[in-house]
Amino acid sequence: MSAIIGEKAPNFGVSEWVQGAPTNFEQEKDHIVLLEVFQVNCPGCFMNAIPEAISIYNKYKDDGVRVLGLATAFEDFDKNTLDNLKMLAETGEVVGETKSALATYGKLQEGNKLSFKIPFPLGMDNLTKSAGEISQEQIMQFIYPQIPDFDSQPEEYRNQIIERVKGHMKSKEYSAETFEKFSLQGTPSTILVDRKGILRDVSFGQTGHIESLIQQMINED
Repeated sequence: MSAIIGEKAPNFGVSEWVQGAPTNFEQEKDHIVLLEVFQVNCPGCFMNAIPEAISIYNKYKDDGVRVLGLATAFEDFDKNTLDNLKMLAETGEVVGETKSALATYGKLQEGNKLSFKIPFPLGMDNLTKSAGEISQEQIMQFIYPQIPDFDSQPEEYRNQIIERVKGHMKSKEYSAETFEKFSLQGTPSTILVDRKGILRDVSFGQTGHIESLIQQMINED
């Protein structure tokens, strides 16, 4: 079931909760729920989106607003892992591009650790591994329709294209349930559900309208 704004929100996918009690949209009736979807290897998530979610959590937790964090993965599957999410939750340590960017801006404590603690529940999206290894035949089936004269191209060019296609196909190595169910465009993304369980908003990036929307929903009957 795909999510449609204005209709009942389907439950998001979660394979494991690493912080806080297990929950989902159907268990949060009578609460406004902000689900912050991020990747562990996503500098923008930690520079802006997660601090904004923490601010919303602190301001509105006594007004019936629940903030939840869900790590997903649609790329960099070697870094956007359950183990790295657990390390983040337990120690505050970050990895990859997140570590590089936060270090550049002087936003890390000693030991590559965040300067803030994420106070709300954190879970991992439900990832399903695509079947099998990527074969040479699959790669060529992808290339030939787009480059019919591929075989007559210089060897160096052919090798570059094969590696690029292999990388693209490997990037689809897993499918992430929540990412696909809510048709997310990337991370950070926010999913907002009202007290009646109706999906009210799905946004990608820093839009700046989430807090005002939550204030509006708090004042609804």
